[in-house]
Amino acid sequence: MRQIVLDTETTGLEHKQGNRILELACLELSNRRPTQRTLHFYINPERESEEGALRVHGLDSAFLADKPKFHEIVDDFLAFVEGAELVIHNAPFDIGFLDAELARLGKPSIRSYCPSVLDTLALAKDLRPGKRNNLDALCRDYGVDNSGRTLHGALLDAELLAEVYLEMTRGQESLMMDIEPSPAAHAHNTVASDAPAARPRVRSLSAEEQAAHEEYLAGLEKANKAPSLWQTLQADSAA
Repeated sequence: MRQIVLDTETTGLEHKQGNRILELACLELSNRRPTQRTLHFYINPERESEEGALRVHGLDSAFLADKPKFHEIVDDFLAFVEGAELVIHNAPFDIGFLDAELARLGKPSIRSYCPSVLDTLALAKDLRPGKRNNLDALCRDYGVDNSGRTLHGALLDAELLAEVYLEMTRGQESLMMDIEPSPAAHAHNTVASDAPAARPRVRSLSAEEQAAHEEYLAGLEKANKAPSLWQTLQADSAA
């Protein structure tokens, strides 16, 4: 499973008012593990940032003047993300800006390249109803160090979001680890032994634990608009 954690910074809040992307960052996950592959661009948006946006990201026109324009980086961007699931916090915002930039170049929407988009804001709201779910709050509640985030930056925010996302969904990570044994475990299993195998200890879930588990899976399914890996495996085993 290949995922791209994506974040943008923009000249303002509304792409319909002509605001543009001025920073774009992507971080790759493979089977829920960072691959250390990233893509990061500062972009000349060909317009000034609105005052409120400038206070958030601090990227002024003088800094961006010699940076590439979006049409100069679009092919590298699309080649990096194509076929992956996008993981974005408040996805409609970033998708709207990406689609507007692609439309200016006569290209199809981003979902033509990445049909699956996971909105971590929607996921957080399902898992944490009634709580603050902006990135700073999620970092605090999931123990992710965001002390270096004095201004918003696309690459830093993508890195923080990747950590938060993996913490929010670490039940799936544990399942992946169970399904895919490590090379060391594989090597151990190939060694012949006359020793009797130890019987695993199995503890049944309480009613409360089972209910919490089902609620968590329902939240994942609603946010992803598709069954989780655990639900898929349960369905396959029952078939």
